[in-house]
Formats: sequence, structure tokens, C-alpha cells
Amino acid sequence: MAIDLARLRYFVAVAEEGHITRAAERLDMQQPPLSRQIRLMERELKVQLFRRLPRGVELTSAGHALLPEAKSMLARFDRAMEITRRAARGEQGSLCVGIAPTAPFIPLVPKSIRAFREAFPMVSLVLEEGLSNEVVSKFDNDQMDVAFVRAPQVLAQGVVVTPLQEEPMIVALPGNHPIAKRGKAQSISLASLANDPFILIGPQGTGLHDETIAACRAAGFMPKLGQPAPRITSTLSLVAAGLGIAVIPSTMQSVRIAGIAYRRLRAPGPKAFLGLAFRRSDPSPVLKQFLNVVRSIAKSTPPIQ
Repeated sequence: MAIDLARLRYFVAVAEEGHITRAAERLDMQQPPLSRQIRLMERELKVQLFRRLPRGVELTSAGHALLPEAKSMLARFDRAMEITRRAARGEQGSLCVGIAPTAPFIPLVPKSIRAFREAFPMVSLVLEEGLSNEVVSKFDNDQMDVAFVRAPQVLAQGVVVTPLQEEPMIVALPGNHPIAKRGKAQSISLASLANDPFILIGPQGTGLHDETIAACRAAGFMPKLGQPAPRITSTLSLVAAGLGIAVIPSTMQSVRIAGIAYRRLRAPGPKAFLGLAFRRSDPSPVLKQFLNVVRSIAKSTPPIQ
């Protein structure tokens, strides 16, 4: 037999107050309807829950047995309702966030993740590093909700990319490169590096790989391709070993590796793109909250010089 949750609340209020009139005031209702609901509950259970006293009521043994169970049921129901409301508001749930390998060096990215964690501590964030092609695969397999990407387009079904920031690209040179010995103050032209082997990050279709090729073409040459590198760390290791040069985002200057010199490229130089990829049709309230946080921080973040 199902018991109305409202009647359980009435029962608990009367049991705790020991008086039907005071319980009615607590429940913001009249005393006669409350008395009627208690009698109906006793009739349905076929037990007496209260003994009527001259000034109030007291629990019977059956009432004493029911009270802790009633409180537990109501607490579980209230908790379930609150979880449901938080999920609907995007305050609870989970989110898988992809991050391009060079993205954490941009202050906007860790700042956004930190702000979201602080604002929505009950959301479980799973962070996964991935190049553009890896992110595409995870979106296609429903294993990714949103991603910080370096490519302005992600060729996954239904996925769009919102631009967040651009930053200048610089060149990483081996420490013994002739240009590295000229000093840091003067910027260099990309065309002056046409005879050097270029170490490209990731395969074709990856943001920084394609951006480097496009920048070299704009400078009037096709780059000589050196050994490819799957990640920025391996790229810089190859540069330090003297196996070539690499065009990288300017924020990567914070990575100090012996045997590498960073130099600015002459304006107008290439720009590294950062965007947020997600499915426009995704109804997830958690995703909407994440997008709102990132966009808000992006608007208040000054451009990278």
C-alpha cells in the first residue's frame, strides 16, 4: 500500500509537536483538515498512531516505530528532489573537457577551469589532453562534451567552435642557430628560416600544424619538413637536439629548456587560435554553465601580446 508523502509530513509534524493545532500552524494549514488526514492515514494503515490526550497527542508504539522511518523516507525524497533541481540548473553532473596540449599555458584556460570548479563544486570535471584529430574522434564517439581547441573548425558531426583568443606565434630555435646568436631584441622574418627543417606539431588537420604550413606559404615558401612530433613537449625536445625549428604559440615561452632560444616573428606574423568546441544541440545544463563561465572570462581577459 502506497502512503501519500504529504501525509507522512503531516504525521511527522504532529509527532514532533505533540499537538495537532501547533502542527497545523507549522504546516500553514487548518486544524480540522490535518486531523482528518491523520485519521485517514490511520485507517489506511489499520493502526492507531496517536493517543488523544486532553491537551495534545502522544505516539503509540506503532507511531514510535513509524516516526524514524517516515523521517528517513522524507529526507531521501527531499534529497532526490534537490539533486534533480541541481542537475536541471547545471549545478550537478559530469563534464568531459578536452584540452589541446598547448592550451594550459594560456592563462584563460586554467582560470576558466578553476572558476567553474569554484562555482559548481558538485560537477565532476574530467580533463583530457588531445590534439584536434583526437578531439574529433572523441566527439564522434560521444566521449567528449567540450574542448579547448587550436583549430577554428572541428570536423565532427554537429560540433561548432566558438573563438576565444588569438596569440602571436614565435619561433623556437636551437641554441646554436645563427639567428639565436643575434640577441633577443630584434624580431625575425619567417622567410629567413626557409632553409631550416620545420618540426610540425601533430598530423595534418591539427591546428598548429596547419597554421605553420599556412604561415610559411604566406611568407612565400613551402617549409622543409623535419621529424614530426606528436606533442609540444616532444617538439621542443627535438628543437633542443638541433633537429630543426618550430613555430609555436607565444605563451610557450614560459617553458624553459636548455638549448632552445625563442624569437619573435616580424609583424604581421601568424596567430595561434584558441576556441571552444561543443555540440550546439547538446541540451546539457552543465555544458551551458561551463560555456557561460568560459565566455565571461574570455570577455574580461586582455589580448595576448
